[in-house]
This record gives sequence, structure tokens and C-alpha cells, in this order.
Amino acid sequence: MPGMVLFGRRWAIASDDLVFPGLFELLLRALWWIGILTLYVKYRGQLDCAGGALLSSYLIVLIVLLAVIICTVSAIVCVSMKGTICNPGPRKSMSKLLYIRLALFLPEMVWASLGASWVAGGVQCDRTVVNGIIANVVVSWIIIASTVFTIIVVFDPLGGKMAPYSSAGPSHLDSHESSQLLNGLKTAATSVWETRIKLACCCVGKDDHTRVAFSSTAELFSTYFSDTDLVPSDIAAGLTLLHQQQDSIRNNREPDEVLCHSPESSQEADLDAELENCHHYMQFAAAAYGWPLYIYRNPFTGLCRIGGDCCRSRTAEYDLVGGDQLNCHFGSILQTTGLQYRDFIHISFHDKVYELPFLVALDHRKESVVVAVRGTMSLQDILTDLSAESETLDLECEVQDCSAHKGISQAARYLYRRLINDGILSQAFSIAPEYRLVLVGHSLGAGAAALLAIMLRNAYPQVRCYAFSPPRGLLSKSLYEYSKNFTVSLVLGKDVIPRLSVTNLEDLKKRILRVIAHCNKPKYKILLHGCWYELFGGDPDNFPTELDGGDNRDLAQPLLGEQSLLTHGSPGYSFSSDSPLESPSKYPPLYPPGRIIHLEEEGTSGRFSCYTAQYTARWSQESEFSKILIGPKMLTDHMPDILMRALDSVVSDRAACASCAAHSGAHVDVV
Repeated sequence: MPGMVLFGRRWAIASDDLVFPGLFELLLRALWWIGILTLYVKYRGQLDCAGGALLSSYLIVLIVLLAVIICTVSAIVCVSMKGTICNPGPRKSMSKLLYIRLALFLPEMVWASLGASWVAGGVQCDRTVVNGIIANVVVSWIIIASTVFTIIVVFDPLGGKMAPYSSAGPSHLDSHESSQLLNGLKTAATSVWETRIKLACCCVGKDDHTRVAFSSTAELFSTYFSDTDLVPSDIAAGLTLLHQQQDSIRNNREPDEVLCHSPESSQEADLDAELENCHHYMQFAAAAYGWPLYIYRNPFTGLCRIGGDCCRSRTAEYDLVGGDQLNCHFGSILQTTGLQYRDFIHISFHDKVYELPFLVALDHRKESVVVAVRGTMSLQDILTDLSAESETLDLECEVQDCSAHKGISQAARYLYRRLINDGILSQAFSIAPEYRLVLVGHSLGAGAAALLAIMLRNAYPQVRCYAFSPPRGLLSKSLYEYSKNFTVSLVLGKDVIPRLSVTNLEDLKKRILRVIAHCNKPKYKILLHGCWYELFGGDPDNFPTELDGGDNRDLAQPLLGEQSLLTHGSPGYSFSSDSPLESPSKYPPLYPPGRIIHLEEEGTSGRFSCYTAQYTARWSQESEFSKILIGPKMLTDHMPDILMRALDSVVSDRAACASCAAHSGAHVDVV
């Protein structure tokens, strides 16, 4: 950081990002040079064939060219190791070295072309020499093609606009000029991001909802990244440092925060009852994913179990169920829930932006009509997730601030129209009028189910919602408090989604900027130590990240339009809150739904798949999910199959403890 400026434009790569690629090329070039030198020394006496003199000259020039490239790459690696992330001063010579390295590709391409034409000419020489030339040509063109691909990857479409700023720094701009620059960058970035998203989602469609989602997502990304001068490796290094910092804070706090009292028996009984309900209804949330999740959970037997439903034509049992695009899904739903054909009212796998798949079934065990909403599983769902602005809901309830996540609220409205206007719920309750309504979902489906429960609260006062791993950025504060009456959320471990909101992402960005701005280690050491720490663990306190005293005026600016963090002198310095992401109108703070049950992992987190985690369950406050936690399980803890296994373990362990306690009490009474 900042991104390098070459050929008058900024690139999405920093001068300290070339250590590992350079070492890889250095190793490859050294082996290549040794091989060509050995070939020449061993066979130079046998180059008396037609064209042998030309071949000898070719090998000599190639040996010299490779030696020059090796020296240049060695210099690039050594320079790239200098300085720190925010101190690129010791790497000022990097641009000149890269110009030299790029210039050396010209003779290398010429020599590779000559070698290819020489081999194509069918010169009759020693076969080993010919094979060596062929290998040299192939390796040369592979490296050239890899370099071209790398240039395409690190090309920044906004580089031409940011280059003058990156090279001159912010000190020459007043606040008005800085604001104009940031607004111009944001406008250009929005256009670039929208183009990227359209290319990535070219198969999604072009209806009105999709176009709105494209614009919303592009604006979110451009707003989030336009005021920073970060490259991807800076983010990776910052996340590594944050993980160690969070682990260090947790380790230092644990001895002082041991609970000295037991939870009340009423709370424990309520927790046990809700955990049992979560364990039961999680099967419906998983079933809503259809056959892909079922096959993933049962890789060896799943296809055999549902294969008959995939292959046979639609039967009379299928006609009892309303819906569309069932395909192999119905068989997996039956296997997951254990219900019969006649227990399902409607199953829909219609999937568009703001329109989610869902199923409606009669659960006779719990005497409930269950509506299960599918979570994120397609590009359309991702666009729904990323439409993260806040919009006001028109609700018939006495809540003042009825704002919620735009994309998910649109999806909840679609579900409401389908369930009410299409008469699906009326059909279900005409069969079982005494049953109560239960809404469930995982991830995106959990958010939609929670909002749908709020919308249906007046018509169905006994409605209940079980939201598994819901997104944090969902409800306004008042709606969050209102939803506690009928919604229970379940969160596993360090799952990132229940901690994910626009405001939390902005906080994460500031923490990343702060930790890398105060880091006194080069980036390659941070990444190496981070990889070791993620794989094998270690002491998070043995890696200092605070800058030593001295003059820090020459350090790079991590946040465009801001004064250097380091001039404020304190690691606790807080960035100004003028970011567009913190706009109270468009991106206000949003909260997760309902009361929250947190399944916490006991002891040290396991870093390998063979580790069997043990979890404890407890009621938690939403404030405990106000920061994104970094760790190897922040993504895997969100997976529905991992959540189901953890829930199975917790429920069985608590049941065993309860039975042991009852047995011990009975034994004492007998004595």
C-alpha cells in the first residue's frame, strides 16, 4: 500500500507484493539456467550438425539473458522485502526495476520465437539438444503468458484517475478538493463495479428487479472501496493481524470474566425448550435447500436414496402438492423432513432476484404449519443479499421506525404475496385450523422468514419464527425489540453472517487500516506468520504490531481524504465518521432478529477437520455480535450442515446432562 504507479496509472498491486511471486520465478529461472548451462557444457562438442553454430550462439545468448533476468528478479525480491505496508519509502526503486524487468521480456520473446522457428525447421542435431530447446521454448511462452494474465488481473480501471493522487499524496489538497476527488472516484467506481457485476451475472436476466439490484450492489461496493488505497494483499495482512489481536484480547480477558453464578432455572428451561424447537425446525430449513445440500451431506448414499424421484415421471402424489420446478428436490425434502407427500401444501423452487424458493408443510408432531425459506444458493440470491440499503416497511404495528434491509424486505414481500394472495396459507389452515404458523429459514432465508413473521403478526398472532444464522443488518432497533416476542435466532461460533452489516463492514475496514498503519513488520512476514498461525496456532502475543518511535511523516496514507493515522500518535485513534457508508438515511445501523441463542465452542478452536468441536448454548445479547470476528471458522460456521451437527451435539449433551441429574436426584431420594 499504496498501489504502484507504472506507466502513468495506478495498479492493484503494491511494491511489497512481489516477494513470493519473485521467489517462485527466481527458483524457476535458476533451475532453468542450470539446465541450459549443463546442456551447453555437455553437448557443445556435438553441435557440428547443420545449423550447429547458430544453435551454439542461441544457447550462449540464452544463458546470458537468463543470468541478467535472475539478477533483476533478485533485486526486485530484495527491494520488495524492505519497509512496511504503510512505509513504501525504502521501495522507491521498485518502479525502475520493474521497467527493466518488463523490458527484458522483449529479447526473451524474440529468443523464444527463434527457438520455435529453429525447431520447426527440422534441424538434424542431437535429440537431447533438440528436446532441451523445445522445453526452453515451452517454458518461455508459459512465463510470458502468465505475466500477461497477471497484468490483466492487477489492472485497475480507475488507475488513470488515481495515479496523480497516489503519487502526490493528500497533503496538497484542501478539504474541498479532497471531497471533489472522492466524489469523482466514487462515480467512476460505481460505473466500473456495475459493469463487473453485469459481466459476472450475465446469465441472471435483465428484468427491473435485476437492474435495481445491479445498481444497489455497485453503489455499495464503490462506496466501500472508493475512499481507500488498499490492494487485496493489504486486506489479507490486515485480517491476519486482526485475528491475532482478537485472540490476544480474548486470552487476556478470560481469567477475569469467569461467571460466578448459575443461570436461573427458568432461563435454562426456556433455553432447553427453544433448543429442542430449533433442533426440530432446522430440518425444514435444510430441506428448503433441496437436493444439493442433501447430496452434500450424504455424498455416498444420497443419490441412491433420491435417485428414483429424479428419474421417474411426475406421479399422482406429486399432483397433491402445489408448486413448480420440483425435479429431484421433492425426494430430498421427504428424506430430510421425514414427512409424507400428503403433508406438503406447496413447494416452489422459482428463483429470481428478490424472489426466494420456499415450501409449506404440515408438521403433525409440533402441530404447526411450517413455512421454510431457502437461503443463499444462486447469483440471484447474492444480489438480493447485496441490496443492502435500508427501506421503510408499511406495517400494521405500533412501531415507530419500521426500516429494514431492502433486498430481504423485497423478498419477504414476495413471500407474503404468494402465501396470502395465492391462498397457500388459507389452504393449509383449512386442513389443520388448530395448528399454529411457524416460519423458518437459514441465512438469507432466516432474514426473509423473520421479516415475513413481522408482516404476518397481525393476521396470525401466534406466529413463531426460528431464524438460523440470520444476517445482522436486517432490522431497525425498534423492529428488533418488537421481534423478540416471537422470533428466536440461532448463531454458531464465529459465524460471520450474524455479525455482517454495512456498519460492521465499515468498522472492519477502519480496524484493518488502523492495525496495518501501526504495524512494524513487512507484509511478507505478516502473511507467512499468519499462514502458520491459521494452520498450527501459536501465541498471538509474540508478534508485535506497534510502530517504534521515530519520524513517521513519510508513511503512506491508508485512507484517502484522511490525515495520517500516525500523526495522531495513538493506536486508539478513531477515524472520522464521515464515510458515506455511515449515512444515517441510506445505511443506518441494523440489527439481527429476535432473541439470540449462541452456540459457543468450548476451549481452543480446532484448526483441522478431524477436530470434533464441543459447544455450549446460552442466551446472548445482540451487542455481542457488533464486531466481525476473524478466524478459520468464520465461514464454515455458517454452513447449514455444520450448524446441524453442532445443534445435534448440543441437544444430545444437554439431554444427557438432564437425565444424569434426574438419575442422581432419584438415587439421593432412595438413599
